[in-house]
Amino acid sequence: MTVPCVRVPREDGEATRQALAEVGVVDQRHEITHEDGQLYIPVSDPDRVPEGYPVVDYDAPERELQTTPDELVDFSASYERLGEVIIIDEDDPDRARALADAIVDSDLPVKTVLNRASKIRGEQRVRDWEILVGEETEAVHREYGCEFALDLAAVYFSPRLATERHRVVEQIGDDEQVLDMFAGVGPFTIPAAKRGAAAVGVDINETAIEYLRENAERNGVSERVTAICGDVREVAGEYEGWADRLVMNLPHSADEFVETAVRLAGEECVVHYYDIEPEDDLFGAGERAIREAAEPEYEVTVRNRHTVRSYAPHEYNVVLDIELSRA
Repeated sequence: MTVPCVRVPREDGEATRQALAEVGVVDQRHEITHEDGQLYIPVSDPDRVPEGYPVVDYDAPERELQTTPDELVDFSASYERLGEVIIIDEDDPDRARALADAIVDSDLPVKTVLNRASKIRGEQRVRDWEILVGEETEAVHREYGCEFALDLAAVYFSPRLATERHRVVEQIGDDEQVLDMFAGVGPFTIPAAKRGAAAVGVDINETAIEYLRENAERNGVSERVTAICGDVREVAGEYEGWADRLVMNLPHSADEFVETAVRLAGEECVVHYYDIEPEDDLFGAGERAIREAAEPEYEVTVRNRHTVRSYAPHEYNVVLDIELSRA
């Protein structure tokens, strides 16, 4: 008997599964199946599948249900996975302990359970963690055919942005020159290089840059990746007028770097500008900042205005895809 499934290339499977799990439509009653390089992920409600994922009917076998954390606690279990590191976000210590125990007792592969203990802070963009299970904060995360090593205690990384990163990377041509102004461990830089682009990643966090270099090696793209530790405003002179595409993923502070972005932009350049804005004016502040910095030297065209995710009550993480064309 056929059931509705999202069909994606096998290398995109884990990131797609995470995106579907975020909206609660993964059908746990049937097996995820691969055939001819395609992965078929059963879904419980095709109407709730996010736009862009093809839904087909497929004869997915029924599964022997594994034990999940939800079955072992009396509240809704919310968690994220980075390889065998499980991240939870519980303020109540009793709930945190119960959920950590349930994760260990479930059939999830796990070596560490971490509970968020602070907000992201400082120019290094790191947070504190409470280690509930295990000892390590290092993880190996797989996303759309790429593999990323990282230490959550020392660098910033969000698995929730996998779909958004893939959206951007899908636009990159094999002859492009791409510069990620706040690169972290390389979740934009590495897949850009895998598509054939010359990719430069800059970050002020020295540990993140060390992981970026390691991840370039892991993914076989070290010859196309340049990793630079420093403030992008201070190294911009080396790449002035160089970039065909800029990634500005530094919400809350990206507006401080728009003049640097204009310096880096080539004759034609696409800028992916990320921000956190209130719901009553999601895109106005970012567009105004870029126009003020770029015009009249560049003609500014907004290609896309996109809400990435909810960030806080009445606030959203948004992105502007903006094309700069030298006037």
